[in-house]
Amino acid sequence: MQNPNLHRFALLLAACTLFLVVAGAMVVSLEAGLSVPDWPLSYGKVMPPMEGGVFFEHGHRMVATLVGILTIAAAVWLQLTTVPQWLKRLGWAALGLVVLQGLFGGLTVLYLLPKAVSIAHASMAQIFFTVTVLLALFTSRAWTGDGPSFVDEGWPSMRSRAIVAPLATLAQIALGAAFRHKAIGILPHILGALIVSLILVYFCIIVMTQYGGSKVLSRAALALAWVTAAQVALGIGAYVTRLSFTGATPANVMVAFTVAHVATGALTLGLTAVLSVLSLRFVRLEIPAASPTANAPKVARA
Repeated sequence: MQNPNLHRFALLLAACTLFLVVAGAMVVSLEAGLSVPDWPLSYGKVMPPMEGGVFFEHGHRMVATLVGILTIAAAVWLQLTTVPQWLKRLGWAALGLVVLQGLFGGLTVLYLLPKAVSIAHASMAQIFFTVTVLLALFTSRAWTGDGPSFVDEGWPSMRSRAIVAPLATLAQIALGAAFRHKAIGILPHILGALIVSLILVYFCIIVMTQYGGSKVLSRAALALAWVTAAQVALGIGAYVTRLSFTGATPANVMVAFTVAHVATGALTLGLTAVLSVLSLRFVRLEIPAASPTANAPKVARA
């Protein structure tokens, strides 16, 4: 049974987490990652003067603290509510992820932005956001209500698509993080964007054409298609503005495109996970009909 208040709280957690992703992207784009040299305090204080890069770096930490508190509340609320055991475990998993994410954030400061840790920190932020989106889905009427079931008759199977699509999207996000933290060049990210965009568009088309009888599936597919298109457009905009910019200080337009690209990337991964999970729920493998004599009792011969 759906709990509307729990669902609204899960939506709030997801929205705040998306804002946290935006705040983190601002820190990287403005190169403010080492504006505060210590952790967990900032210049030895809980609230340092919010000036220059400190505003963005410490502001990012403040948003992260808020998200951490909301995640604790969500995990505890799930334990006190009548929900499936796997959903309660997902609440604890979300809490573990946000703690681990905070530790990675601290390591990026203490070890002066090591590339591997920074990439892991950026990628895990997207994973955590996706988990919050799934919490919102699993507490919604779209998940708890009844819906039409479909038989998976295509090839490759819907189950295969539902697994490949989010994994490919996550890999592309990791490539983007590697590029932003100067671990790789732009070419792998561009090639990855082309491949992943084709995978997601194909996924959406299959869902809308074969399973359009489900409003939940078709709406999720349409939303993912639009967000994917926006993500590609923002990626082009971020790349073009980066090429045309030669100053020492990041330009506002380039920063805006880049931050929007990162945020939309999080939405892309979240919606891909939603569509995949819904597909696994409503599109099932066909079960062969049992033979009429398969379960017939054996008659002993004299």
